[in-house]
Amino acid sequence: MRLINRRPNARVSRLIAAIPFAATILAYLIGSGVRLAVNPSDKLLPSPLSLFEAIKRMAFQIDQRTGDILMLVDTTASLGRIFAALAIATVIALVLGVSVGLLPYLRALFGSYITVLSMVPPLALLPILFITMGLGESSKIALIVIGVAPFMVRDLALRVEELPPQQLIKAQTLGASTWQIILRVVLPQVLPRLIDALRLSLGPAWLFLIAAEAIASESGLGYRIFLVRRFLAMDVIIPYVAWITLLAFLMDRALVVLQRRSFPWFAVARAQG
Repeated sequence: MRLINRRPNARVSRLIAAIPFAATILAYLIGSGVRLAVNPSDKLLPSPLSLFEAIKRMAFQIDQRTGDILMLVDTTASLGRIFAALAIATVIALVLGVSVGLLPYLRALFGSYITVLSMVPPLALLPILFITMGLGESSKIALIVIGVAPFMVRDLALRVEELPPQQLIKAQTLGASTWQIILRVVLPQVLPRLIDALRLSLGPAWLFLIAAEAIASESGLGYRIFLVRRFLAMDVIIPYVAWITLLAFLMDRALVVLQRRSFPWFAVARAQG
């Protein structure tokens, strides 16, 4: 049997999926052990005990200076920013993506502009945002929106353009207006694809968030990482990076579950396609 036709069952798939994670942890433990054996005060690869102590201190103990649990405060601040930004970007993508993809005049008006806008490096705009909008929450949220919304608009517009024209023709033949076509024909088919675009935007969104928090913030996961880096506190940085990765992964899984439950037909259509 050819390799392309060999498929693992569910149990084997889970075991295979665990291999890269186990290999990464093992490589870290070996590297940490080697470095600490040469230099017990080495800070680059802290021991598991040091990581555990840092997690305990940051996530479960009240900081004496601020009176807060630092990781909880940082997580709440970062999630508030990224959720607000992604919500705004999703609304923009839905409205502009459907409009540009469906209406020829709007496609001619905004198509090239959105393409050019999506090529602008968002981090290059960060100083401009701080100057014009200040160092508060609005500039950080704006950076994420500017970073992910143009991509989502372009992606959704392309998905709308890919809809079978026969569907639009039949709807018009039955007397449907433009608004009815959008609501009854286009939206049901592009909403699951909007979730796909949102999933693909999670990585860049976290990148822009961390960058904004690192430059100008008093709380947040990115702020804490860049605050402790001056002390070479890898025992704090590594758990924070792992926590950010876990949060992004959980957001992605939540979107997958939402897509499957809200649009069960989409997974079937994708598998058949």
